[in-house]
Amino acid sequence: MHREKKQIYKKRKTLYHGLLYLVLILILAGTLGCGDRKKVEPPRENPLVKVAESDLPDFTDTLFLQDLGAAIDQSLVYFKRVPATRTYEYGNDVYNASHMISSLETFKAFLETRPSAKDLNRFIRETYTVYKSIGGANKDVLFTGYFEPTYPGSRTPGPGYPWPVYAMPDDLFQIDLSAFSDAYKGHKRLMARVDSKSRRVRPYYTREQINNQLDFAQKARPVVWLANRIDRFFLEIQGSGRVSLADGEIARLHYAGVNGRKYSAVGKYLIDKNEVPKEKMSMQAIREWLSTHPDRMDEVLFTNDSFVFFKEGKGGPFGCINVTVTPVRSIATDTKLFPKGGLAFIQTALPAGIGQPKEAWPRASLFVLNQDTGGAIKGPGRVDLFCGADDWADYTAGHMVARGQLYFLVLTLNN
Repeated sequence: MHREKKQIYKKRKTLYHGLLYLVLILILAGTLGCGDRKKVEPPRENPLVKVAESDLPDFTDTLFLQDLGAAIDQSLVYFKRVPATRTYEYGNDVYNASHMISSLETFKAFLETRPSAKDLNRFIRETYTVYKSIGGANKDVLFTGYFEPTYPGSRTPGPGYPWPVYAMPDDLFQIDLSAFSDAYKGHKRLMARVDSKSRRVRPYYTREQINNQLDFAQKARPVVWLANRIDRFFLEIQGSGRVSLADGEIARLHYAGVNGRKYSAVGKYLIDKNEVPKEKMSMQAIREWLSTHPDRMDEVLFTNDSFVFFKEGKGGPFGCINVTVTPVRSIATDTKLFPKGGLAFIQTALPAGIGQPKEAWPRASLFVLNQDTGGAIKGPGRVDLFCGADDWADYTAGHMVARGQLYFLVLTLNN
């Protein structure tokens, strides 16, 4: 018993020294406030601007409002779970969770009257305030897609299933800098570990370091084992998936966490290296290139330092607000900029069928809910559309690169 207490004390002391070292470095760098020196943050441009009535789009839903009510219900689950006073920014305007609930319930109740397109447009113009994303450098929004894949796997390792899908590591912990200074409120938490030799806090291992640790399974329990390394990589990209086991069982894998390292797109790397033409880039093109160049797989995959960990669960897939996302009704955005759970309207392009060339995709407009986020979805000019889990979803998510517009709708105050 005495030895166990001594080991626990030693671990706590190691963690304490590591955290102390981190804080010391921040102080020396001047980030926690040094005398009269203050870091002046440039004013942030509002990602949403209010749209004048004369500039409102035609609110026509390409899919005839199918499954929209179910997606709204999921956002209502979220809003009814948070404090009624929690606030959400729409440009210069702020609405609380209670108002967000009223906004969605009012919209859904009107949908249940089965309105014509003309009546729906009149209803929105009379009842809702509409905001538009300022977009990226070209003032438009880049839309991509993601889906829920299914891959063969096993609960035990073997010659046919050598690639582990890891749970959250035991030695990974989060550092919330806001505990040290109010200046860090709202900042991203750091994912870290304590180096056993130096007793200092270090960033968590990169993808390359994780793959090169033969004993990493002692830090992070494998949830399942996959047949293909490329499958595991794309499972990480999608953030969730299904694993088809030999006995016919389907295991549902959900996002559990990340190592905190920078996400870099391997598709961009292949384009920059002139390995795949930009106009032919897709998830399918990446898979084909990796399959035909196994000797260069480390080179390409290790350019992305980010690594995702998983947990097994039921239902889903779930978005960042922990509600089930709905195919072609849920989007992922930078939730630091846009209101979580909010009702949105997008204008983009979607294929009419599997195999349709990207340049022939017809324009589409849809009501969607902002229910997810992603490591590559940053800034006001990016949206990721959840496409589902079928073959159409696979094709669409793999090829979708379309320009368009993003709007948010909220019930006008005093309505």
